[in-house]
Amino acid sequence: QVQLIESGGGLVQAGDSLRLSCVDSGRTLRSYTVAWFRQGSGKDREFVAAVTWLGGGDTDYVDAVKGRFTISRDNPRNTVFLQMNSLRPEDTADYYCAAKPGAKLARGRYEYDYWGQGTQVTVSS
Repeated sequence: QVQLIESGGGLVQAGDSLRLSCVDSGRTLRSYTVAWFRQGSGKDREFVAAVTWLGGGDTDYVDAVKGRFTISRDNPRNTVFLQMNSLRPEDTADYYCAAKPGAKLARGRYEYDYWGQGTQVTVSS
């Protein structure tokens, strides 16, 4: 059973960095694709980045974060990270980790079966 727990959110200033972590306490992420989504106040939940678990760990990013955010994984620790650099006020949102079986990258929220509770990121100008 996949059980995702996010951490690492906080209040930062524009230009600062944060690293979010997503740990699977069920220790089953090895064969799952994992993604980060975010949801700002009054907005829909949107895709941010994804990483496959198999092979070379292919990644995908929404254009708004390319070059600033990096998704990575630590297999032995069943953990996926989202390194966020050069943060902007528009990055303010609740960030969610999600997982789905298999090695196909996907951007649709309904393609993911398991979700964490989220961690809040606030970027002040």
